[in-house]
Amino acid sequence: MLVKRYSILALALVLLFAGGLVGCGGGKKTTTVKIGEVTRSVFYAPQYVALEKGFFKEEGLDVELQTTAGGDKTMTALLSGAIDVALVGAETSIYVYQQGAEDPVINFAQLTQTDGTFLVSRDEAGGFDWADLKDSIFLGQRKGGMPQMAGEFTLRKHGIDPQGDLELIQNIEFANIAAAFASGTGQYVQLFEPQASIFEREGKGHVVASFGTESGRLPYTVFMTKQSYINKNKETVQKFTNAIHKAQLWVQEHTPEETAVTIAPYFKDTDQDIIVSAVKRYLEQGSYAESPVLEEEAWDNLLDIMESAGELKARVEPAKVVDNGFAESAVRIKP
Repeated sequence: MLVKRYSILALALVLLFAGGLVGCGGGKKTTTVKIGEVTRSVFYAPQYVALEKGFFKEEGLDVELQTTAGGDKTMTALLSGAIDVALVGAETSIYVYQQGAEDPVINFAQLTQTDGTFLVSRDEAGGFDWADLKDSIFLGQRKGGMPQMAGEFTLRKHGIDPQGDLELIQNIEFANIAAAFASGTGQYVQLFEPQASIFEREGKGHVVASFGTESGRLPYTVFMTKQSYINKNKETVQKFTNAIHKAQLWVQEHTPEETAVTIAPYFKDTDQDIIVSAVKRYLEQGSYAESPVLEEEAWDNLLDIMESAGELKARVEPAKVVDNGFAESAVRIKP
C-alpha cells in the first residue's frame, strides 16, 4: 500500500515537472493579430503566402484574416477596434489625417506598388485605343478610392475627361461591381484579378489595358494600424513586418505556378490556371512590392493622383502617416 502511494506521488511529480517545462518554454506564447483586407484578390498573394507558409507563426503570431469589402468599411473596422491591422489603400490613412484624428493611422508595410486593376471591355477589341472610351458607359469604382482615382488619372493622361467624355457609373457597391458588369451594366469596367481573367475565360469581357502599368509606382495597398496600437505593440508590428517581407521575397523567388498552388486555398472557386495567369500578370507589371518600405517618389505620385481627383486638402508629408522603421528593420534581416 505504501509502495503504491509513493508510486502515485512520483507520477504526480513527473507530470507537474513536465507541465512546468511546457510553461517555461516548451509552449511558445503566440500573439493574435486581426487583419481586415479590403478585398480578396490574387493581388495580395504575398499575404496569403505568409499565412500558408507559416511565416507569421514562425514569428509567434496567430493571424486572423477577414475580408472587409471596400476601403471605407475596412477603415471603419480599424478605427472601431474590430481589427488590429488593415490592408487597404494608403489614401485612406490620408483621409483620416485630413480629418484631424488624434490617433492617426500609420502605414508601416507596403504590399503592392502599382494599381491592381485592369480595363475590361465587353467587346473584344482588335486594336484598343484609349479614345474608344469616349461616349462609352464606364462602370467605375467608389469615388475617392484608389482604383477610381488611379483610373481617372490614367484617363486624363490619355486626354479623356472622366466626367465629361463618358458616362461614369459610381453608385454600385465595390463587392457588386463585377456582378453588375456580368449582368449587362456598362461597356467598360475596372477589375482586379482573378475576376478579370475569369471574365475572359467565360467570354464576358476582355482585358485591353492595365491601370497598374499606366499609373506608375504607388503605395497602392499597405498594412496600416493606429498609432496607439504601434505604441503598445512595437514588437508585434515588427514581427508582422518580418513575416510579410519573407513572403515578398518568396513570391519573387518562386514561379507563378508555385505561388498559385500555395494561395489556392484562398480561391477555392477559382481554377488553378486562372490563378497562375493572374499571378503572372501582377509579376510582369511589378505589382508585388519586393520590399515593405514605402518609397518617397511613389508617395509623391500618390499625392499627385489624389490632387488630380480633387480629394487632397493639402499635400501630406510621409512622416505624418508613414513609419518605415519596421520595414527597414525587416529588410536588414537575412532570410
